This record gives sequence, structure tokens and C-alpha cells, in this order.
Amino acid sequence: MDLGNLPVILLAAVAAGGAAYALIYPYLSGEARLEERQKMVGVDRRRGATPAAVESLRRGQVADSLKALDDRQKRVNRPNLKTKIAQAGLEWSIRKFYVVSAIMAAAFGLAGLLMTADVRVAAAAAFAGGLGAPRWLISFLKNRRINKFLTELPNGVEVILRGLKAGLPLGDCIRIVANEAQEPVKTEFRKIVEEQSVGVPLSEAVAKLYERMPVPEANFFGIVIAIQSKAGGSLSDALGNLAKVLRDRKRMKQKIQALSMEAKASASIIGALPLVTIAGISLANPKYMELMWTTDLGRVMLVGSALWMLTGILVMKKMINFNF
Repeated sequence: MDLGNLPVILLAAVAAGGAAYALIYPYLSGEARLEERQKMVGVDRRRGATPAAVESLRRGQVADSLKALDDRQKRVNRPNLKTKIAQAGLEWSIRKFYVVSAIMAAAFGLAGLLMTADVRVAAAAAFAGGLGAPRWLISFLKNRRINKFLTELPNGVEVILRGLKAGLPLGDCIRIVANEAQEPVKTEFRKIVEEQSVGVPLSEAVAKLYERMPVPEANFFGIVIAIQSKAGGSLSDALGNLAKVLRDRKRMKQKIQALSMEAKASASIIGALPLVTIAGISLANPKYMELMWTTDLGRVMLVGSALWMLTGILVMKKMINFNF
């Protein structure tokens, strides 16, 4: 082998290796597959984004936003047990809730056993006390807390509106409401301030208010803040219109309650009339009503009458309660 040709051979080998590496590297690094995927959605890295790619990206962003809204609405419509406890204003854990349910079940069961000396009645009472009573209590506390929130929210929005007109930032106005407002608005706005202090954007922190207080008024407030943060504009005008809407809704609700009081009073009298009649007959002539308690046919008639009365009361309640 001629040693004089060795440099030429080495140079040719290096050139061939470099050419092979340049051809094979895109497939090894994945760049070729990336370019193919970008071409499939209409993006060419050498020419920039095509209109089809921009439209596809915009549709994807809209789809993601709609999916996020749908997920939030599902959480509002079907809250879990932990969320229900928080909405009621209780600081219970899931374990504490089940402990309270067990205690109530034992208390109801023992009371039923002592009153009737019937195991079946005691079991039914324990079932009602363990499953029905705690959830009814949470629902009652939740509705009462929501009513207080709706009563105080217009005042909180008015405080924010006046602060903005005086030149204060929105965050400072929300802190004033969190420190000075009445419960439960004070607690809910304090949570907004706490979430904002740990880096959560204000629009997202306000949007979570609707999950904790599932009422349209809270959703309206979150939408106004979100639109202003993204599109800009006069926040004071938007909050002024919102405050007017909240007060009009509150006034309309009070008017509906006043107009429906006659129907509620009639429903209460109709629902209480059978019980008053049974009590009066039992006191006037105990032997006349004794057959209803001591015979099987009488007990069946009492249970059937109670079910029919319960159905009528629920129907009347549905007719005279207005949700808007």
C-alpha cells in the first residue's frame, strides 16, 4: 500500500462519514417526524404558520376553554362530599362526617327502640339518622349560608366599585371586602386574597368563587372580572351594572317571596290539618282512634295516608318555591 495515498483515503473516509451522519441524524433525533407532523397540521418551519394552522390552533384553544368550563360546571352541579361540607361553612373532614353520621344513627336507633320496643322501627330510625339527617343538616346549613351570601354580596360589590372610583387597585378593594364585610362574604373574599397571594391569577381566583358558592350572582362577578382582565375596559362601569343587576335580582326575589306567602300559609294549614284532626279525635275519644294504632289494617291505613300526605306536601312545596 502506497503511504502517499493514505491522507487522501483518510480524507475521503471522513467526508463519507460526515455525509452519512448528516443524512441519518434527522431520523435519529426525530426532526424528520416532527416536520412531518407539522406539515400534517399545516405548519412549515421554513415559511411560518399557514392560515389553516392558525385556525386549527385557535380552534384547539377554544375547545380547551370550553372543556375547562364544562369541567367546572360539572363540579358545580355534582359536588363531592368535601365540597358540600365546605359550602355549608363547616370545617369537617370526611372522617369526622362519617363519625357524626354514626353517632346520629346510634342516637336515632336507640330513641326508636326505647319509644316503640320494635327492632324494625329502630333499624329504620338508625338508617334515617345515619344517612338522611347529616345530609339534611349540611343542605340546610348550605342554603342558609348561600342566602346570607346573596344578601351581603351587593354591598361587597358596592365597596369594590367605590374603591375603584377613588383610585384604588382592584386587589386592594378586594382586601377591604375580605377584612370589613359580613360573613360569609368576608371568608369567601379572604380565600380569593389568599389564592392571589400564592400566585393564582385574580381572574382564576375569582372564578373559583362560583364553585364554592354555586349561585348565578357569584358566576356573574367572576365573568365580569375575567372579561375585564382579558379584554380591558372600564371595570367600574361593569361593576356598577353588576351591582344594579344584583340588587334588582334581590328585590325581585323578595317580591316573589312576599307574593307567595299566601300560598305557603295555605299549604302549611292543609299539611297540618290531618295531624290536628287526629290529635283532637284522640283526645276527645281515645277508643275511637285506638283501632288505628292497634290493628294491622289501621297501621296500614296510617302509613298509606302519611305517604299520600307527604306526596301532597312535596308537590305543594315544588309549586310555591321559585328558583331563578
